[in-house]
Amino acid sequence: MAEIAKTAAAPKAAKKPSVSPGVLALRKVVDDVHADARVAKKEGKLVGWSSSKFPCELAAAFDLNVMYPENQAAGIAANRDGEIMCQAAEDLGFDNDICGYARISLAYAAGKRAARKFDPETLEYIIDPKSGKPLKDENGNVVIDEATGKPKKDPKTQQPYTVLVDIHEIEAMPDGPLKDKYWESIKPYRQMQIPQPDFVLCCNNICNCMTKWYENIARMCDIPLIMIDIPYNNTVEVHDSNVAYVRAQFDNAIKDLEKLTGKKFDEKKFEAACANANRTASAWLRVCDYLQYKPAPYSGFDLFNHMADIVTARAKVEAAEAFELLEKDLEIAIKEGTSTTPFPEQYRVMFEGIPCWPKLPNLFKPLKANGVNVTAVVYAPAFGFVYDDLDGMAKAYYKAPNSVCIEQGVAWREGICRDNKVDGVLVHYNRSCKPWSGYMAEMQRRFTADLGVPCAGFDGDQADPRNFNEAQYETRVQGLVEAMAENKKAKEAQA
Repeated sequence: MAEIAKTAAAPKAAKKPSVSPGVLALRKVVDDVHADARVAKKEGKLVGWSSSKFPCELAAAFDLNVMYPENQAAGIAANRDGEIMCQAAEDLGFDNDICGYARISLAYAAGKRAARKFDPETLEYIIDPKSGKPLKDENGNVVIDEATGKPKKDPKTQQPYTVLVDIHEIEAMPDGPLKDKYWESIKPYRQMQIPQPDFVLCCNNICNCMTKWYENIARMCDIPLIMIDIPYNNTVEVHDSNVAYVRAQFDNAIKDLEKLTGKKFDEKKFEAACANANRTASAWLRVCDYLQYKPAPYSGFDLFNHMADIVTARAKVEAAEAFELLEKDLEIAIKEGTSTTPFPEQYRVMFEGIPCWPKLPNLFKPLKANGVNVTAVVYAPAFGFVYDDLDGMAKAYYKAPNSVCIEQGVAWREGICRDNKVDGVLVHYNRSCKPWSGYMAEMQRRFTADLGVPCAGFDGDQADPRNFNEAQYETRVQGLVEAMAENKKAKEAQA
């Protein structure tokens, strides 16, 4: 990428840009990962579930097909099925105060699926009247159905009721049209079609909930669990003793994978996976750096949309190539002065935390209305693992956002804020992720004290929409905008 400029050409407010070649390539990468896993399952091959920060390079050395429950849960939440799946987990006895990702994943592992409701007698889907919008004429008047005297519904917007089904109950049904219909009714998007696991891979460098979550999956499904223990790092540097401990954990995981697969560890495949992972992560971080341009050629929300790519396919050469193609797309956007952001950029903010996946449109709406672009995010670059050797690999996996000391966390975030020229910080107090949210009050204090930028916090959840209050969020955004406007006036007066 060319050296980051302080400013870029003002984005043209012409027609909305079409989907770029890089974005299309990234979509295909993820679609292929999911499709390959489904095919592997049908062929009787092993398909596993892995925590997002388990070393994917180790699994790649054994040619294993691996799915990622955190990414899956985010996708289910974004498809508006987070609440019904969280409730399903609660009905199984899991507390509603644990991570929303974990609840969705545990419900899914238990066989629960969000499905479209149908009439068992007619096998026709039952349309939810609440989701069907009245059909309107050219004058904006609601069209009345003469036969019923009620407003006609627009068939394009009507959706079947969402209900919960159990795949184990479906499997026990006798073969026939009714059983086939139940299988067909399961929501067709890829995250609701992931195969059940034959094994689970877990690394506890994210949080302590992760350990119990994956232990529960292993017990529920009666499958092997391979665990890598990476303790919390309470110093800025990762000491040699810590590296040695993690290297030993890698060795143990390799032995467990050999036992699981019946294969010997393939060093050449491992080296190739490491090379691909480094190439992918490097390209990903360079893509993140394009947010430093002012105005930015895209929004931080676009980075959130690419989280699936960096999580599910980091060790694949196709992912590296797709991110490098996206780089080229962004370079062209800078030269042409275009942006995916559909409004003029007046203010720049850092979004702190994991997004509220079920409420992304609600998050975006007041930002758009006030010309606020998200030009810095913490969550996305955290998946940019880059290293030179095995010791470096151990250190890289040691430095997950929730496993570093507060001083490192502050320095990392403040560096992003400076590099990306933010005017303020929007902090998500995420009920699902208490390790992340617990020190946010101190983070806010430091951001204001060290950087002189205003901060606003709001309550929400990464997966459970019941924990998000739209009115509170809009109020907090408005307060942040007013504070940024005052800062801007003060700076202009001093100039």
